[in-house]
Amino acid sequence: MKKTMILGAFASLMMVSCAKDYSCKCVTTETISGVNNSQTTVINGKKKDAQAACEAQTVTVGTVVKTCGLE
Repeated sequence: MKKTMILGAFASLMMVSCAKDYSCKCVTTETISGVNNSQTTVINGKKKDAQAACEAQTVTVGTVVKTCGLE
């Protein structure tokens, strides 16, 4: 019984996904002049959630394009 509980606890710990720090790099480009600017931010969480949060920052306004992705 004791071995079963220890094995069950260990298996539960292995199934838990750990939160990590991920780098989100955004590149902003002004299409007419071609000027580029890059910015990197740190997002803490699961990879799937961090990727969604990073890609949600992607936007286009007129001639300015901001593209974001995990590094």
